[in-house]
Amino acid sequence: MTAASYFAQARLLTDHIEAVSGDSIRAAAELMADGVAKGGLISLFGSGHSVLPVMDAFPRYGSYPAFRPLTDIRLSWFNVLGTGGVRELLWLERTEGYIANFLGNYPFAEGDTLVVYSHGGLNAAGIDASLYARERGVKVVAVTSVQNLDVNTATHSSGKRLAEVADLVIDNGCEPRDAVVDIEGWGPPVGATSTLAVVLVTMALVSEVAVQLAKRGIVLPTFVSPNDPRFGPDHNANVFAEYKRRTLR
Repeated sequence: MTAASYFAQARLLTDHIEAVSGDSIRAAAELMADGVAKGGLISLFGSGHSVLPVMDAFPRYGSYPAFRPLTDIRLSWFNVLGTGGVRELLWLERTEGYIANFLGNYPFAEGDTLVVYSHGGLNAAGIDASLYARERGVKVVAVTSVQNLDVNTATHSSGKRLAEVADLVIDNGCEPRDAVVDIEGWGPPVGATSTLAVVLVTMALVSEVAVQLAKRGIVLPTFVSPNDPRFGPDHNANVFAEYKRRTLR
């Protein structure tokens, strides 16, 4: 059964990420918590499918306004072909020089961290974002496939890949090919893993940063589900208010 095969691969991937990336996730969380304690923000950036963990990090139930998602609709897609389609997105995320125009809308300050997602680690969008942030004294955490370093050469004019321009790297644990289920007579593998992996990493970061903040005596208002009866109907309004306060600084 193909579904069972994917579930098995997903379990192996989860265990692999915990074993290989657990220490780097904890190190990143400590770095982020130190920054938040100084009034900093944890910004997150990705393009293409790598925008999904950015959107999932905040706002969502169980997360809190230490995180600032940086999403550009031109680097996402809301169509397959035509306006807002995938081909245009793929061209733009590989074009150097665009990202500075986008990130210029978001001031960075002391204590800020930028998390950049890219499975392959080759596209200009992620590398340009990392270089932009580091030029402004912002620490960069890359979430990428370390295995890709063994099979892909740099295409960016810097001669670097994402893992090589970050202060800290979290391995998403995925194979370079991403899809993992082979079907006899089909050809290419099916069943991608990178989105599953990076959302797992992101929620681990959300959890570990909260642990580190609590140790520092910092508690931020956190989104809760309306299905949790312990919190009143106005609880989540406080989360939006705190996000506005922190991002306006």
